[in-house]
Amino acid sequence: MREPVYFGMKHRHFAAEGARENAWQGKRVLIVGMARSGIAAAQLLHKAGAVVTVNDGKAEDTFGDKLDVLREMGLQFRLGENGLDALENQDVLVISPGVPIDAPIVKKAEMLRIPILGEMEMAAGFLPCDMVAVTGTNGKTTTVSLLGAIFREAGKLCYVAGNIGYPLSSAAMLAKKEDVVVAEVSSFQLETTRSFHPLSAAVLNVTEDHLNRHGTMEVYTGLKKHIFDAQAQNDYAVLNYEDDACREMANELHSHVLYFSRLHEVPEGAFVRDGQIIFRLDGEEKPICRADEVKIPGPHNLENALAATAIAASRGVPGAVIRHALRTFAGVEHRIEFTRELDGVRYINDSKGTNTDSTIKAVQSMLAPTVIILGGYDKHVSFAPLAQEIEKTPLISHCVLIGETAGQIEKALQDAGYTAITHAKTLKEAVQLCHDMAKPGSNVLFSPSCASFDMFEDFEQRGRIFKQLVNQL
Repeated sequence: MREPVYFGMKHRHFAAEGARENAWQGKRVLIVGMARSGIAAAQLLHKAGAVVTVNDGKAEDTFGDKLDVLREMGLQFRLGENGLDALENQDVLVISPGVPIDAPIVKKAEMLRIPILGEMEMAAGFLPCDMVAVTGTNGKTTTVSLLGAIFREAGKLCYVAGNIGYPLSSAAMLAKKEDVVVAEVSSFQLETTRSFHPLSAAVLNVTEDHLNRHGTMEVYTGLKKHIFDAQAQNDYAVLNYEDDACREMANELHSHVLYFSRLHEVPEGAFVRDGQIIFRLDGEEKPICRADEVKIPGPHNLENALAATAIAASRGVPGAVIRHALRTFAGVEHRIEFTRELDGVRYINDSKGTNTDSTIKAVQSMLAPTVIILGGYDKHVSFAPLAQEIEKTPLISHCVLIGETAGQIEKALQDAGYTAITHAKTLKEAVQLCHDMAKPGSNVLFSPSCASFDMFEDFEQRGRIFKQLVNQL
């Protein structure tokens, strides 16, 4: 597996308090990718005294007013170009998560021996406070949002940042020593980490995803494990005991391993015994709450709650604080989110279902007959496991297919023996079809099992549009 891109930055320990700004003073930095993380990175580095140039292949007029804050700073813009010429005479290249490590500009930086940092790695070096982190194919956003609620309940000012949509660079500009940062970390971000150091970190699960970028499951799994690379012996690695790929990671870690499991008692970590969530560490057990008191529904959310419990408890959060958060945390937008009931039909927005395993979990959460909307951007993964789950789940009464993967999903469903299939050209048409065929007492579930980029800007825009369409019925 290819190692993370990182050519021996001299200023590797930017987190040293009092030296954060000095480390970047006068450094010439090219930032590639002007989405949210790139814009925040430019602000952070400019504030630290760097000479910043920003680059994106999109033309300037496509950004609207999003770059106004950078214009006011007087940064140099290289927009609407590939950035290769702008790389000359730069001291550091900072790339956003959307820039793959085999992009031409990254290859040229490697050739020129220019240090390459991902936005998350760079921003983490500025943090003056404790940080915990979560990665995994599914459940990241729910788990980090729950952790945010737990730490806030414990009286901490907590920033939930990273892949969740609030850049770590933004948190780094605000965080104080006494605060805590909870980072959601994607495989894209882990391509460029080496000194990224969460005191407690978790891998929730590893299933097939993003193979269009990473190529193989071996590479993808290896990237997830990178979240633990900089941990020391007194740090905590939290792993899903029921996931073979996660459990195998424990053999290669030098940090303190904790497991979470809803099916088995684990040597150390969070588990369920006789319906009670227990946290065990150093031979001491702490009861947290009953599993059926966890407010967010479904067995997958119980796993998320156990992971959050293990991380929070490993950082010394009292059991009573964790208990209150588990009982009151209601979940996140776009993840099995109830939208509306109309004519006895419940509409559920699961736009964050961007891969097959996530949608399988949504399917397993349905307790009534359900019409499901599937399809979207092609990430080169197999839909066979999802099709087999749908075929053996009698509650899934019909599948409405949209997007560029509609044909692939149809074939997978037919191969599994499932034939209740209808195609729609747009999401609006799909919602109307579901409205027409769903009967009182049933559900309409929007869980695409794909990324959104064939039709939408991101899963959040896709979810908002779904909810708008539903509310217009």
